[in-house]
Amino acid sequence: MNYDCLIVDDETILAETTCEYFNMFEVQSAYVTSAEACMQFLEEHETSLILLDINLGQDSGFDLCKKLRQTTEIPILFISARSSDDDILIALNIGGDDYIQKPYTLSVLLAKVKAVLKRYGNRNAPMLAADHLAFGHVELDEQRCQIRVRGVEVRLKALEYKLLSYLASNCNRVITKDELFHQVWEDAFTGDGTLNVHIRHLREKIEDNPNEPQYIKTVWGKGYILEDSKS
Repeated sequence: MNYDCLIVDDETILAETTCEYFNMFEVQSAYVTSAEACMQFLEEHETSLILLDINLGQDSGFDLCKKLRQTTEIPILFISARSSDDDILIALNIGGDDYIQKPYTLSVLLAKVKAVLKRYGNRNAPMLAADHLAFGHVELDEQRCQIRVRGVEVRLKALEYKLLSYLASNCNRVITKDELFHQVWEDAFTGDGTLNVHIRHLREKIEDNPNEPQYIKTVWGKGYILEDSKS
């Protein structure tokens, strides 16, 4: 059976309440309360999105995320009462797509989930009119959603590709963070930390020196710009 969302949270009442709320609004959802139950669920069913708590009793949501990322690119949104920057950075660096702090309002969480489902449901649709984009030593194949850096194929997550594609299609123009949130994430709930981590990951994959980027540059107080002198 295919589900829109799997909630993995050891707070049973909260998980059950969230699941029932989502189902009321036609986001077909299920919930489990442990890492083991999550793995078993995914052996028997499919889901388009995972909401994952960090604390899972004796288990760790971080460890579960690492395990899931060995076999799947399903979007993973961490949900947690933890609010430290370290926890948020760990969550995003190990493969999480976003981080949502508890307590959350169910209506806001539902809007976030719907936005993510829409975004990933449309990820194979071309964003741009051009089939091919290039800057410096980087080439983007819009039909296959792949990039090559100096002729070598580099793997990107779907959201990383979409972010790079948007920056490249607006080459040499300052793009505000709000524009990136709306055009790439397609929602208004994404935080600066999530965007910053994705920018850093892109720099690590395409720049010769990520600490002194040649292409993706920060415009302090405004946003980012992808510079290409040949454009």
